[in-house]
Amino acid sequence: MYDRLTKRDVEKMEQELEHRKLVVRKQALEDVKEARAHGDLSENFEYKAAKKFKNENESRIRYLERMVKTARIVEDDSGEQEVGLNDTVRVYFEDEECEEEYKIVTTVRSNAARHMISIESPLGKAIWKHGEGDRVYVAVNEKAGYYVQIRGVEKSDDESEGIRGY
Repeated sequence: MYDRLTKRDVEKMEQELEHRKLVVRKQALEDVKEARAHGDLSENFEYKAAKKFKNENESRIRYLERMVKTARIVEDDSGEQEVGLNDTVRVYFEDEECEEEYKIVTTVRSNAARHMISIESPLGKAIWKHGEGDRVYVAVNEKAGYYVQIRGVEKSDDESEGIRGY
């Protein structure tokens, strides 16, 4: 599966990858060496913690390498009145009779607690490139879904975190 990411997402990942390879990896290896020198490894908590940190760093490096390698760059080609990347959208849920505000982001930046939804999520896919006033069906799966109405679109190029107040 390929993740749709912005050029900026990929650049950030490449920066983190470089930092983890050149700085964190070196420090993790030093920590393991130092802890190993303390003697009996079977009861050496520092050694176990250092190994765990080293392994977590290597796992993160592999993850970032895979993400950068398989990324599909997505550009925001939405119109001035359409929902696009990094836009804040007010959505009215007809079944719930309530209105929520979300920021549309790429998968690696999605965070439901901060009202940041992915362009790959059911709601994100459904409202992508639709405009204010549009009534859209959100397919949860083949048999279920719901309707929402787009009540407002605030255009933005800002990739900052979340919605005001969240």
